[in-house]
Amino acid sequence: MAGVEDARTRCGWHGADAAYTCYHDEEWGRPDADETRLFEKLCLEGFQAGLSWSTILRKREAFRAGFAGFDPERLARFGEADVERLLADPGIVRHRGKIESAINNARCLLAMRERGESFAAFLWSFEPPPGERPDRIDAAWVRANPETPASKRLSKALKARGFTFVGPTTAHAFMQSKGLVNDHVDECFCRAECERDREAFVRPT
Repeated sequence: MAGVEDARTRCGWHGADAAYTCYHDEEWGRPDADETRLFEKLCLEGFQAGLSWSTILRKREAFRAGFAGFDPERLARFGEADVERLLADPGIVRHRGKIESAINNARCLLAMRERGESFAAFLWSFEPPPGERPDRIDAAWVRANPETPASKRLSKALKARGFTFVGPTTAHAFMQSKGLVNDHVDECFCRAECERDREAFVRPT
């Protein structure tokens, strides 16, 4: 775990929370092609709607335990008894609609696989072209853009495949966190690291 007491410049949205700072340093903005991790993040971003990511981060291990590690094959088999079990679990966000959405989305992912679609390749196909991105990323731009043209396209395509709780703002937060865009501000030490990671990253096809 990276130290959080150093003097390196960061984005700042993580505040003084050590776990949140480590998430910023080690996870946020790092490109990922693992379908289970991508699916987990998409589900958790849906649960975050109306809440802070720090709340979800503190509950992430409980979510993983309750939702079968976000394995789509296992989660897709959840039924009403599982929904009731999760509604009684104080370790997660107990919202029936969001719980049922995660199960629905697992089934939608499996339907994509049955049609021969790669979930990872599908998501990464919405990586925005350079012309849609500003030359400089600062905190004001990030605050002013809770959604983008690319996140609107991704949201629309997910909804067309039956996914729920995947609005443009949720899609944008997902794209930021999984490295489809690099929204670390220019002064943040992670920005250059994420750029190197993105340059070396092999996009799934």
